[in-house]
Amino acid sequence: MTEGTNDQYQLTVEPRSKHNISRRQISEAALKVLYRLNKAGYRACLVGGGVRDVLLGKRPKDFDVATSATPEQVDALFKNCRLIGRRFRLAHIRYGREVIEVATFRSHAPESPRTELNNEGRILRDNTFGSIEEDALRRDFTVNALYYDIKDFALLDYANGLQDLKNKTLRLIGDPVTRYKEDPVRMLRAIRFAAKLGFTIDKAAEQAIFKWGHLLKDIPSARLYDEVLKIFHSGHALHAYELLRHYQLFKYLFPHLDKYLKSEPAESILDFIEQSLVNTDIRIAQHKPVSPAFIFAALLWPLVHQKAIQLQAEKISTLPALQIAGSEIFSQQVKTIAVPKRFSQIAKNIWNMQPRFSNTRGKQPKRLVNHPNFRAGYDFFCIQSMVGLTTFQLCEWWTQFQIDNPPQVPVHRKPGHRPRRHRQARNKSPE
Repeated sequence: MTEGTNDQYQLTVEPRSKHNISRRQISEAALKVLYRLNKAGYRACLVGGGVRDVLLGKRPKDFDVATSATPEQVDALFKNCRLIGRRFRLAHIRYGREVIEVATFRSHAPESPRTELNNEGRILRDNTFGSIEEDALRRDFTVNALYYDIKDFALLDYANGLQDLKNKTLRLIGDPVTRYKEDPVRMLRAIRFAAKLGFTIDKAAEQAIFKWGHLLKDIPSARLYDEVLKIFHSGHALHAYELLRHYQLFKYLFPHLDKYLKSEPAESILDFIEQSLVNTDIRIAQHKPVSPAFIFAALLWPLVHQKAIQLQAEKISTLPALQIAGSEIFSQQVKTIAVPKRFSQIAKNIWNMQPRFSNTRGKQPKRLVNHPNFRAGYDFFCIQSMVGLTTFQLCEWWTQFQIDNPPQVPVHRKPGHRPRRHRQARNKSPE
């Protein structure tokens, strides 16, 4: 069934009997939000990645809802709601650890007082509300403009997204240059989705990346940090890294590292970066925790290592050289990507630990095993051994040492806490 939406796209409606989305595949929290909005008389649909991933047979990481209700109306319906954002007003509804993001249908109308663009066409504020059709056509990729309507369980395709899903193609809605100018981060999203889904980027969209990648230089470093984490913690970090370099976007994220990599370093250095990303992908596949600190420690290690060697040639000892190099490299990197200090410090701890793995005598090994960042430092060291940067025998020694000497778990007490003294019960004389 099709209906006209505009000259380029036709709305396709797939009834419940024609698609494979089931409410069993949607989280209970998302269903609660959808049902309550619908019961209150608002249109409510599951939208974006949640719909796309279910159709692909994948388990969505989270679920987003689009509705005709304004943020204030959503807030009035849910006690567990919090409104966030200025550039893009959203409602976050929390159920335990799960957060359902709810957005009001929007219309991209540059002349609206609720829409603000800069001179280059970048969206600074986008709070002009509209119809579901308008909302669909202002989304980035066709495969993200699919809606699951809770009212009748129909699947709504506003931009030929089902066909692109079938063809495994990432295609921007509208003119690629205009869409990238509106928000250059869409280029990074294209890389992330292509790596995660195994899709091919449409020719027009990829040609525009090569030409307009420089727009990323104007994106705030804090926002680039968020996007880089999404890319490298997607479970497909290695593929994403390769695509970033292929599409020449890596230099806008890691300019100094990109320059170094183009100088044709030793194969072992390239292997180290790739193996670190592979290990991160494996941990995510095994549902193990991953840290932003490890990703930045791995990616920036070639620069830190090189700088430390230069400093050692100037008669600076190993540990001070690493400390100076780490601080210098991070001070350069944070100009592009705003890495929080709590993670940059852990990355520095990982680097500073590396020389200590060569000392296997006396009390030093036990002290190192009880370092709060030991496990990350150990993994880092063993990855180096896998590519020939350190000896594999040392990695095996530390593996066995941990088995024989498990780390001591410190007991954390509240500040000022004193253990209670148990007094012996006095023998009371009988009355």
